Amino acid sequence: MTRFVVGRLLLFVGGLAVASVLIFATLRLLPGDVAQAIAGTTGSPEQVAALRQQLGLDRPVVVQYLDWAGGLVRLDLGESLVTGTPVIDEVLDKLAVTLPLAALSLVFGLLIGIPLGVTSALRRGRASGVVLGTGAQLLAAVPVVWAGMLLIGVFAVTLRLLPTQGFPADGWSEPGRALRSLVLPALTIGIVEGAVLLRFTRSAALGALDQDYVRTAAANGMTRSRALVKHGLPNVMLSVVSILGLQVAGLIVSAVVIEQLFTLPGLGRMLVTDVGRRDLTKVQGELMTLTTLVLFIGLVIDLVHRRLDPRLREGDR
Repeated sequence: MTRFVVGRLLLFVGGLAVASVLIFATLRLLPGDVAQAIAGTTGSPEQVAALRQQLGLDRPVVVQYLDWAGGLVRLDLGESLVTGTPVIDEVLDKLAVTLPLAALSLVFGLLIGIPLGVTSALRRGRASGVVLGTGAQLLAAVPVVWAGMLLIGVFAVTLRLLPTQGFPADGWSEPGRALRSLVLPALTIGIVEGAVLLRFTRSAALGALDQDYVRTAAANGMTRSRALVKHGLPNVMLSVVSILGLQVAGLIVSAVVIEQLFTLPGLGRMLVTDVGRRDLTKVQGELMTLTTLVLFIGLVIDLVHRRLDPRLREGDR
């Protein structure tokens, strides 16, 4: 197990290194001059040149990258080119919205996908099973923005149960209001991600129902549903855990989009704003933060999956 953990940690660090190079290089390929964008249309060539020197943009690209990468090792994301404020402070402030949104979305996705997936498998061949399977296929193909607009129309406009936009200005000092403002956007993401999870859960549950140990339990007097829950569900959950890494990555991308629709002051909304302002240092820090979250969650899921599945630990003995 120790060898496996060390190997995954090395892959995690290597993935971060590759991601940092790709993020830095890609942003340098964007058209336009950062100094010119900051100086505005009225800035003279001399002012633009002075600004480039002040911001360090006149240095060789390799030197700029090494300076930024060295800061990453020290958990220093640099300073905003536009405001001059430390990027890490703003990122942490926005994560106080994005992380709870992602976590709540994951909870909704699991509550929707796993029970309905198992139910769909148990009702294979029946009308209800067909409806659940077809509905999951359709929902999984729905853009998250469309789903959000539909839920706004139902829960906010028609029923007036939840707010449509915004987040409390004082943040989590009022937990009730803050959580209420995240319910609708989280439900939007959770429904779409839950539909995808439902399909995987259904497939895993159908495989478990065909196993001899479930058939034997059913032959000894258990109902198919009880036999599946008692004997087959652990294997179903292993399959679910194995695809959660991809699910969480998609969930974080969806959160970036949904923050725009619901006007949430999270990391995704700040990222879109900073791209428009050509604030490269902040954009680099924001993208690196999102990448780190995705890779870290993937690392945790790998470790949990190996811990739960004894078959994967046989080589450790």
